[in-house]
Amino acid sequence: MKPVRIAAAMTRSFRRAAPAGLVALALATTALAQGANAPSGAGAAPAVAPVDQLMEPGPLPDIVEGSPSAAITIIEYASMTCSHCAAFHEETWPSLKAKYVDTGKAKFILREFPLDPLAAAGFMLARCAGPDKRDAMIDRLFAQQNSWAFVDKPVEPLLALAEKAGFSQADFETCLKNQQLYDQVNQTRDRAAERFAIDSTPTFFVNGQKLTGELAMSDFDKVLAPLLK
Repeated sequence: MKPVRIAAAMTRSFRRAAPAGLVALALATTALAQGANAPSGAGAAPAVAPVDQLMEPGPLPDIVEGSPSAAITIIEYASMTCSHCAAFHEETWPSLKAKYVDTGKAKFILREFPLDPLAAAGFMLARCAGPDKRDAMIDRLFAQQNSWAFVDKPVEPLLALAEKAGFSQADFETCLKNQQLYDQVNQTRDRAAERFAIDSTPTFFVNGQKLTGELAMSDFDKVLAPLLK
């Protein structure tokens, strides 16, 4: 089984998109988002990226879950419209968080790697929610992914989810027209693709070791256990 990979046409479409038209573009890209989600799973041979390079400041500030001084760093590159990313957050992330992050053994960082404009919109809304609410917003969007990512009219359910997080309609529209934020989300994705050869989601780095696909808790245990000895 292979992880979700970026289609060339999708990448070109994403780079041409402008924030002022992002909501309208999202309406026209639902089929594209659906087509992006090919079957996924663990399986690519691990590689290693230098931790110091991975931790260099990027276009957007990292939001760290867990102790900043934890010896283990887990980084996930995800797309909001990736069904396998949503499955990871629904099925594996709660156990991973409880066993390693909440206990201070590891810190977790999720970084934006949108595969299409609709995924970019989701990430923008999560950032606009504020640093303290960003990851909770991402969890909410993943949990409700079927209600907005794979429907004919995604803007209305996205707005409804944003309103539950405290957005007004004006806040929602302002966020999705934020040129700087749109560029930063795009640059985060491009930087990861160019520097760390990422071409699929979800992709993880555990102290620099690269893992791809919808990993189960047992997959993480195999990698993390030796690091804790």
